[in-house]
Amino acid sequence: MAEQTVEELVADVFSRACTSREALEHVTGKWSLLALSALAESPRRFGELRRRIEGVSEKMLAQSLQTLERDGWVHREVRSSIPPHVEYRLTGAGAELVPHLLALIGFVEDRMPGVRAARSAADEARSPAGGTAPAR
Repeated sequence: MAEQTVEELVADVFSRACTSREALEHVTGKWSLLALSALAESPRRFGELRRRIEGVSEKMLAQSLQTLERDGWVHREVRSSIPPHVEYRLTGAGAELVPHLLALIGFVEDRMPGVRAARSAADEARSPAGGTAPAR
């Protein structure tokens, strides 16, 4: 049997060898998801992104942006202004991706009352006073 090239392989995220699994992990990671969403609002400089995404460290944001750039979702442009700066923006593929991510974010945000209720019920069921503690 002849070897298949990467282009001939069918993407199947459930397959261990599928590269789409890694790409999916890249776009759905917490910091990447938030960076992509922030860039949907407008192109931004690194410092602007860091301020927009509360709680992200400089290191994690830089790593996320590098990964997103490598995967083709984000474009990094060095501007030769005074002072020089770097600006990030979505690529065409990134702009196509973001509505799906925003829908996921909206879906989760809209269901937070139910999530909080489910967490409370689960915590109560696990507590010694509220029910049987799970076996360890």
